[in-house]
Amino acid sequence: MTVNKKKLIEVALPLDAINKASAREKSIRHGHPSTLHLWWARRPLAAARAVIFAQMVDDPSEYVDVLRSDARLKRRAGQVLKARRKHWREAVERAERAEGTTLDPPNPGPEPTLDEVLADLERERLCALIEELVQWENSTNEAVLDKARAEIRQSWRRACDYNAGHPRAQALFDRNKLPAFHDPFAGGGALPLEAQRLGLEAWASDLNPVAVLINKAMIEIPPRFAGQAPVNPASRANAASSGSWKGATGLAEDVRYYGQWMRDEAEKRIGHLYPKMKVTAEMVAERPDLKRYAGRELTVIAWLWARTVNSPNPAFAGVEVPLASTFMLSTKKGKEAYVEPVIENGGYRFTVKVGQPKDPAAAKAGTKLGRGAFKCLMSGTPFKYEYIDAEANAGRMGARLMAIVAEGDRSRVYLAPTQENEAIARSAEPGWKPDAPSRGTWASNAQGRRYGFRTFGDYFTPRQLVALTTFSDLVGEAMARIREEAIAAGLLDDDKPLRDGGTGARAYAEAVVVEMLRQGSGLAVFSEEAGHIGWDDGDLLWVNRPGFPGGHIV
Repeated sequence: MTVNKKKLIEVALPLDAINKASAREKSIRHGHPSTLHLWWARRPLAAARAVIFAQMVDDPSEYVDVLRSDARLKRRAGQVLKARRKHWREAVERAERAEGTTLDPPNPGPEPTLDEVLADLERERLCALIEELVQWENSTNEAVLDKARAEIRQSWRRACDYNAGHPRAQALFDRNKLPAFHDPFAGGGALPLEAQRLGLEAWASDLNPVAVLINKAMIEIPPRFAGQAPVNPASRANAASSGSWKGATGLAEDVRYYGQWMRDEAEKRIGHLYPKMKVTAEMVAERPDLKRYAGRELTVIAWLWARTVNSPNPAFAGVEVPLASTFMLSTKKGKEAYVEPVIENGGYRFTVKVGQPKDPAAAKAGTKLGRGAFKCLMSGTPFKYEYIDAEANAGRMGARLMAIVAEGDRSRVYLAPTQENEAIARSAEPGWKPDAPSRGTWASNAQGRRYGFRTFGDYFTPRQLVALTTFSDLVGEAMARIREEAIAAGLLDDDKPLRDGGTGARAYAEAVVVEMLRQGSGLAVFSEEAGHIGWDDGDLLWVNRPGFPGGHIV
């Protein structure tokens, strides 16, 4: 029968320190896995690290006999015990004096013992270690991590001693091998990542293929190539970098190098479809807040589009009206920005303004009328999703550019669209389009509506398809190049793939590409600033983003 001892997590945890460190993670923008891929319900790394440590470490009450043998700790505990017994005797006296009166003093409880004090002092030490362990700066501090790993090994060896008589002790309780950690619903990978950081063999599984990719890239692939020097020619030619490559730093260096190569190649091929935005004098005259950017060309982060359908009002039957679930671009206090439609000459155009809108409720609502309906921008005529579905299936759903998001000085800059911007986007001509049949949008499946989405290719704009196919082509080219240069660097020229446990040139090339894809997947999001996903979405920039960082690879 297995002997189980009480763990630290059952008795004490420094919750304030853990909560503070967990909250701080939200503001970390470099090195955190969340900056590489947004995953819903991601567990804070600090909390995951603390919980796993506290689950693996024994509560000190289970090894007081060991603590008694520490002479220094025993002397300190004796001093603390003396003070506690003094307070206890005073409490006993107050309780005795209160007998027969209406007073109700607290029960003094049993007399404090040396063993209790020893356990308390040891808990304080372990909690102090947790407070140190959860700090973001210590997530790669080997000195702190080694202290935590030593505590886990010590508790595990005690568990092995307790269970020496177990019928399967040799297989289950090996003093020299820590138990493996398995998260069957791994999601964003916080728990298996932290288990691995604490020295445990980590296993993760999930039904979602995106979660599988995240976990493979974080906990499976990097350890396989630990200590591997980078294979890219720039690093190999640099004598200063020819020393030891600790952990996965060599792999990370190759991810940076080949990611940058892919970005540069993509810009050569499709950069003309993603021009920068020049801030003109006319723009500054209309928007004084743009004065600091006058004459500068700003890198575009996203183009925000709205789907359109023909107006249901016969008076505006030729006008394609927008399906905008909001006109707000930024709701952050002091940095508000919004789209303002201007109706003129029998049609409309979009402008962008900063500050609080005159009618905040209207700006927040866009052209949406609650659940299941929109309104015509031109006439205010309401129409339901059935009308949108009919228009889309008849091939009459279009799109209008609502706003452009550019990279400013430590902030985003929201700009009004121009006809030239829209024309450039519409000039894209994809050479390929996914033709696998689709069942429509996810929300529409239960409603029996398709909204014109008959194949998976229908989900993308022509420019998005051009970008996606360009990067898909570059993945294959990068794989071939990495493999060739890995062979030149001395890796085994075999054909064993990564999925079969390969460690040669082919497997290494696949590993680098997987890491690049995981980090590049941060591009595949809708506009977060608008705070919604709907008929108005973001056509995100690929080639003008600042490359692929090495990321937090352990």
